[in-house]
Amino acid sequence: MPRTITYLQALGEALDHEMRRDSTVVAFGEDTIGGTGCEGRLGNAWGPTRGLHERFPRQILDTPITEAAFVGAAVGAAATGLRPVVDLLFVDFAGVCFDQLLNQAAKLSYMVDGKARVPMVVRALYGAGMRRGAQHSQTLYSLFAHVPGLKVAVPATPYDAKGLLIEAIRDDDPVLFFEHKMLYFAPGEVPEEAYTVPFGQAATLRRGDDVTVVAIGRMVGFALAAAEELAADGIECEVVDPRTISPLDEESIYASVRGTGRLVVVDESHPRCSVASDIAALVAQNCFPALRAPVRMVTAPHCPVPFSPPLEDAFVPGPADIAAAVRDLVGARTGA
Repeated sequence: MPRTITYLQALGEALDHEMRRDSTVVAFGEDTIGGTGCEGRLGNAWGPTRGLHERFPRQILDTPITEAAFVGAAVGAAATGLRPVVDLLFVDFAGVCFDQLLNQAAKLSYMVDGKARVPMVVRALYGAGMRRGAQHSQTLYSLFAHVPGLKVAVPATPYDAKGLLIEAIRDDDPVLFFEHKMLYFAPGEVPEEAYTVPFGQAATLRRGDDVTVVAIGRMVGFALAAAEELAADGIECEVVDPRTISPLDEESIYASVRGTGRLVVVDESHPRCSVASDIAALVAQNCFPALRAPVRMVTAPHCPVPFSPPLEDAFVPGPADIAAAVRDLVGARTGA
């Protein structure tokens, strides 16, 4: 039966289910246990792996601050029979281990004609809003969606966090799993039992006839808030959450746009070469006859994340930005 838990608790449940079900599932990374000398063993700074060491002492360990080493170790472990779940902490650190992801994890199966698989998950925090500065607040999932051989999941709700993480652990390909730090304490209904959310299947969270709003990660909640505000003005938005950006459920997006004739894409990452620009281009290429207005993107600006709290708040796209973009698209009809 569903009960209300947080996004953070949903991640912990997914790991617990899979480590209990399959002894080849192992978890390691920086502070995955919480440090051997840490009283209470926090299980990462926020606690998604708290308690796992006590239940699965042979399946979880802490590593030094050596991203290249432990992500490389995960590639080797995955290729030889384990299913590692690596905690990278902030995705901003991925530059240190990018070769292991770009050239090893993503390509190994292709280079040996499928005789080896790389069933590994790299969990990574992303996103602004916590005053962490330019080096701990970036939204970098588009970098990995660009790489063939990597799958990329960006859950927006506790339900999807649990289901997508279980799916990622069971998948035989390497998965980058992006967790927005501002969603960690968001509540939602989540079943107690194990379940999966298939990759490449978008969720349509709200039906509407006037404009399609495709939103990613934390932006999904903002899009739904904007849709509620716009409904009071008679503008009905259809809100679509891709849930995974590689694979991307293009057909669900196209079907929605063909029904509404308008598209706003909301993406916290920078606009250049982003998931927003990719979706905008795909829709322009494949749905052009259905479009009644230009595609709009609502994104962060093309600059590093500011540390100043007022500037950081202005940097992150919010419900007001989404509502303004929608009103601009439908303004000629509504008089808004």
